[in-house]
Amino acid sequence: MHNNKRNIISQFTSMVLGIILVNIVFSSCERIYEDLDPCPHGVSLRFIYDYNMEYANAFPKKVDCLTLLIYDDKGNYVDTRIVTGTELQDENYRMKLDLKKGNYHFVAYGGLACEKSSFLMNHTPKGGTQYTDLRVELDEECLTNPLRKNLHGLYWGELILATADLYSEGTVEMMKNTNNVRIVLQQMSGEPVDDKDFEFEITDDNTLFNYDNNLLANGMVTYTPWSQGQVSAGVTDDEQEVIAAYAELSISRLMVSDWHSPQLKIRRKSDGKDIVDIPLINYLLMLKSDLYASMESQEFLDRESEWSMIFFLSPNLEWIKTYIKINDWTVRINNIGQ
Repeated sequence: MHNNKRNIISQFTSMVLGIILVNIVFSSCERIYEDLDPCPHGVSLRFIYDYNMEYANAFPKKVDCLTLLIYDDKGNYVDTRIVTGTELQDENYRMKLDLKKGNYHFVAYGGLACEKSSFLMNHTPKGGTQYTDLRVELDEECLTNPLRKNLHGLYWGELILATADLYSEGTVEMMKNTNNVRIVLQQMSGEPVDDKDFEFEITDDNTLFNYDNNLLANGMVTYTPWSQGQVSAGVTDDEQEVIAAYAELSISRLMVSDWHSPQLKIRRKSDGKDIVDIPLINYLLMLKSDLYASMESQEFLDRESEWSMIFFLSPNLEWIKTYIKINDWTVRINNIGQ
């Protein structure tokens, strides 16, 4: 009986001591004990890029530099953090920020602070500027300098999050703003096609991003290939090698809107005739088959960033407008706006 009483007293004493220790720890966060350091207060941010057709996080492989802009709950600029190290390649990377208590608006750009970045801010955020002042624009040199026509990937994301003791955890979900379009020309007869016989271009007004990542009118620009050449498409039954021409163009974000209408043109150099002159978005959206029936058109354009289009030519190098292959999908063309 005495042993049982001692055990009960011992357990009660341990419980009381435990409560006292917990109170001491929490009171240190509340700064009741001024001789103890306050608990860290702020946020811990994770960054992911799974807004793609694979729905898989590709942030560690795709984003090589990170710019984080911090605004308060009234949209006032607070601070900027830039990361360019290899820590971004770590799946477990978190950015810890010590901040005053409050709600904050975080805006992240991937690829903006890199040495080879293709985009730049119209102004440097500083005290007195607002979230709505943000503008990011394509560097004009990327349209003319052959070494810069292959745009460095640009990624964007934002998050609103309140701070907390021992850090409030949040995830910034990012999307990609750049696209690569690979165009292949192949003769139905199997005759070789020379890329030097053609000019390739995509025209669009998509070089200026607003604070919310939507596009602002900024004037029409022309994208031309960053790479082009010839490639073997295989060997026919009579052992004739089929040589096709290709060109790759790197472009900014594609958006569905009334005023935003990118056009793809392929011009035959011999007589200056456009053998292909099509609304690019209309044709790319033909790939959105029943597999993606529930997906909005804009989401599809934002998730997909690498496009391949194969045009089949007649012997006189005219486009045979019956079907086209886009990203390995053969699409029969009936009636599509041109």
